[in-house]
Formats: sequence, structure tokens, C-alpha cells
Amino acid sequence: MCHHHTNDAGAPSASNNTVWRPDDNAQPTPARPGSSEIYRPDILETIEAKIKELDSELRELSLDIHAHPELGFEEYHAHDVYTAFLEKHGFEVTRKYHLPTAWKATFTHGTGGRTIGVNSEMDALKGIGHACGHNLIGISGVAVSLAIRAALEKHNIPGKIVLLGTPAEEGGSGKVILLEKGAYQGMDACLMCHPAPGPIGSVSLSSCLALQRVTVEYRGHTAHAALSPWEGKNALDAAVLGYNNISALRQQLRPTHRVHGIFEGKDWAPNIIPDYAKFICYVRAPTRAEMQATVKRVTPCFEAAALATGCEATITLEKGSTFDLRQNLALGGEVANIVLNKYGAIDYEWGIKSASTDFGNITYALPSLHPGFAIPTIVDGGNHTPGFTQSAATIAAHNACLDMSKALAATGVRVILDDGFFAKVQQTFKEDELERGAL
Repeated sequence: MCHHHTNDAGAPSASNNTVWRPDDNAQPTPARPGSSEIYRPDILETIEAKIKELDSELRELSLDIHAHPELGFEEYHAHDVYTAFLEKHGFEVTRKYHLPTAWKATFTHGTGGRTIGVNSEMDALKGIGHACGHNLIGISGVAVSLAIRAALEKHNIPGKIVLLGTPAEEGGSGKVILLEKGAYQGMDACLMCHPAPGPIGSVSLSSCLALQRVTVEYRGHTAHAALSPWEGKNALDAAVLGYNNISALRQQLRPTHRVHGIFEGKDWAPNIIPDYAKFICYVRAPTRAEMQATVKRVTPCFEAAALATGCEATITLEKGSTFDLRQNLALGGEVANIVLNKYGAIDYEWGIKSASTDFGNITYALPSLHPGFAIPTIVDGGNHTPGFTQSAATIAAHNACLDMSKALAATGVRVILDDGFFAKVQQTFKEDELERGAL
């Protein structure tokens, strides 16, 4: 892992060219107009006071998770630490909720009222730890939930909070599994956030790419590679041709679409024609519909490679495809208004715009919001790099996470309290559903 000196604020120092992307002069895209008024400033004050009170506890929790990175579906330490923390703070906790490392923490005040959902991610990346900042996402879910609870209690608002600990966002589609198992039933809206490079102090309301994982298995026939190669059918050649076919196709794909992958084999040796090769491929596009259309164009690339080499191809569209983020316009507008008035800038260009998340599927199922928040990064140190692992532990990233959490908590309280606002949340969800196509 790279080591960099830090300044007093905990962010990588200027001597290491601290930037949020290679173009140091880039600015946030212009904010869309917001109101100068904040809904119920007294509620926001309660939220801010609660998060300030929890600051050191949340920091300790974040660093604990950061220091114990775990891969998807193996987040046992995170599961135990989060559930113990929430039980200590008076939430009703369900451990091993539908999945061995998933969990649910709920709090109800009064009777009736709406239910706000919140998500905390937990998993890290192989070899580079918390290089996607899930330690920050995790504590944000906790901060949002505890802050909403404080507001419900102090202002006597009936309602319910459901915080889900969601495993395996990195390639395991944990939220898709939880959605199918009914974990999101009963939520009126769901909130979470994600760190990314960006102009410091900015919150991003961009979408992300829908993603389909495709696995292709090529089966051929072994032969001695020098003595009698004509007896063989080369599965490695098939995989290479499939890869090259996609490279040729990519010229005719939209620049916003992504197709990328690797191939691997077993029992390979230079003097044996390989009889097996596996191609693991990701197809991404700005919307679910575009992604599905591009999958149809990519599939013949694999079939043609099998035909050319005399191999057989088994093409599997893996379960758990993830969708683009349908950022709910009403929820996003509320977060934007709070951020613009209190904490920083709003951005519609960066965040996780060209990445993918299983939360996209949640945004298709119910009104939801998944803003990005900018944390200081080093050159070439964006998400999924060792540099981002370091950035995710800085105090500057922690502070940005808590500001983001305040805006989300205030938005969540308004969902519970304000009938007119919630009607608008539902209306914008239905309008967007018509535009993008319902599930």
C-alpha cells in the first residue's frame, strides 16, 4: 500500500499533489436552483447536535471497520461490531438477517407513521482493503439512523427507522438478494450514500451504470501442442477471439457503455492445447434497458469465437445484475437544498457516475436516494485503488461523511413527517418509472 504524509486535517498533504481528479482546476457543475429556506431548521439542529455528540464514537467505529477489511459475505467482524453498537444505542437488532453477515436494526417511536429505510455497506476489496470507503458508508447509515431517532423523540414524531447491514456490494449483489427475500418491504423510502473523488465539500446526485455479469465457458479438446496440434480444439483461442471480438465491437458501442473482462483456465501447460477456458465479462450502460440491449450485441462475440475454433460455449447471464441509480428527484432536491444552504456544493457529473452498485435495484423498487460525497484523494487515487484506502481513513473524509449524513437524516425525517413532501416523493418515483420502464 502507498504511504503518504498527512497534514493536520488528516488529508493527504499538498506535497503529494492532493487532487480530486487529474484536472486540478475542475469545478463542480453548476448547482440546480434550490430554496434559501430549510424545512424545519429546529429538526436539523437536533440532527446536527446528535451527530456532533456521536462524532468520536463514529470515528472509532469507522477506523475499526477500516482496520479489519473483509470480503463479501465474510463480513463477520463488521456484522458483530455494528450490531453491538446499535444494540448499545437502543435499537432492536436482528443478527444474520436472511444472510449470514446481513443484519437489521429498527427503532419505532409512537404508533403509525411512515418507515424510512437506511443502508450500511460493509465489504472491502481483495488485496486493497477498504478502497471503496465502505467503512464510511457503514458509519453514515448508523449516523443517519441515530440522528433520525433523536429527531423523532425530541419532536415527538411517530415513525420507524429500518437500518440494514448489506453484505457483498462488491460483486455479490447482496442488496439484490435481500430485496428478493423481502428485506425492503414496508419501507416508504430508502437512503444511503457513497464516497468518491470530487470537488471537496460537494455532494453528487449523478446516477451510475447498470451492470450484467456474463460468464462464458469454452470447452475444446486437448492435444500435444507440437506433436499433433490438429487433434486439438483450443479453448484458450476461443477465449482470446471472444475478447478480440468485443474489442472490435466496442468501436460501435456508445462511449457511455462499458464492456470489460478477463479469462482464466485450469490445468494449462504450454505444451498442451487447452481444452477449457472461462471468460468473465461485465457489460455496463447508463440504464437497465441500454445494458440489456448491449448484452444482446456482446453475446454473438462469444458464439462466433466458439464457432471459429470448433469449441462449445456455455454462456451464463449471472443472477444479480444491477441497475442504474434512479435518484428520486424529490429526495434529491431536498438533500441538495440542505447541502447548498449548509454544507457545500451540489454536483451532477462525478460521484460514482461510471461505476455500478446493487443499490440501483433498490431505486427501481421504491423511492430511494444514493448521493456521492467527495473526499480528498491523491493523483490516480480514486475508488478501488490503495490510495483511496488511505483517503477513506482520513479525518477530512470522516467530516465529509458526517455532513452528508446530516442532510440525509433531515431528508429522512421530512419523509416521515411531511405528507405533502412524501406525496411528491411518490409522484416523482412513478413519473420516473414510466420514463425508464417498471420492473
